Amino acid sequence: MASAMTNSSLTRIVPLLLVALLTGCGAFENDADPTKDWSAAKLHSEAKAALNDGNYEQASKLYESLESRYPYGAYSQQAQLEQIYSYYKQHETASAISEADRFIKAHPNHPSVDYAYYMKGLANFSDDLGLFGMYSEQDLAQRDIKPTREAFDAFKELVTRFPNSRYAEDATVRMTYLVNAMAQGDIATARYYYRRQAYIAAANRAQEILKSYPRTPAVEEALFIMYGSYNAMGLQQLRDDTLRIMQMDFPNSKFMNKEQEKVAAKRPWWRPFW
Repeated sequence: MASAMTNSSLTRIVPLLLVALLTGCGAFENDADPTKDWSAAKLHSEAKAALNDGNYEQASKLYESLESRYPYGAYSQQAQLEQIYSYYKQHETASAISEADRFIKAHPNHPSVDYAYYMKGLANFSDDLGLFGMYSEQDLAQRDIKPTREAFDAFKELVTRFPNSRYAEDATVRMTYLVNAMAQGDIATARYYYRRQAYIAAANRAQEILKSYPRTPAVEEALFIMYGSYNAMGLQQLRDDTLRIMQMDFPNSKFMNKEQEKVAAKRPWWRPFW
């Protein structure tokens, strides 16, 4: 009789325990994800607020939730664009670029695709590119400039395809900066070779600067390195041709003036200057 009562009690208690456990789990899940029942509009609103407040990590999580739950529609597309910026502000360069590429591929005709190009360029863009004095010449010669080129290409695509974009003017300014940065990187490499008497490599790199960056300040030094390299190798015709170009384009070149001072310093005091 007692055994029967025990079994009967267990039969009633076990289902109650299961209900309690399930209810508890549900409550736990709701506490773990308070956004579970949020609409797309609510998710976007909260993500945007977090973004504006500088809480970029929280904004990214909300944008991810929005895209996973509501993959279609205007909110999802806007979330993708704002996610690019959120990753950028978190210094997650690879994620920002990947998100920009994904948006460009999925929505090539979107009214705001110019922003995706701009942010892709900005993510690749690094402010320390202009601070070349902080790096040794050897560091510059070995430095990977792939991000610099990719930033330039993204800005160029933006300016070419969307000349009236609100981001076009800033992109153009940054392109000028990047061209000079790439030219300075190459001139550092040419200078590195020249000072180590690797004259063929120095002359070749200097020639590349004339071809790729003909309107940058680096051209003056590139011509001088070519002149010095040809002179050191005994290639008189190439030396003289380069000298004529340099005298025509840079008649008061600081590099040639320094070279002449070096020659004068080595000349015996008793030897005439004619």
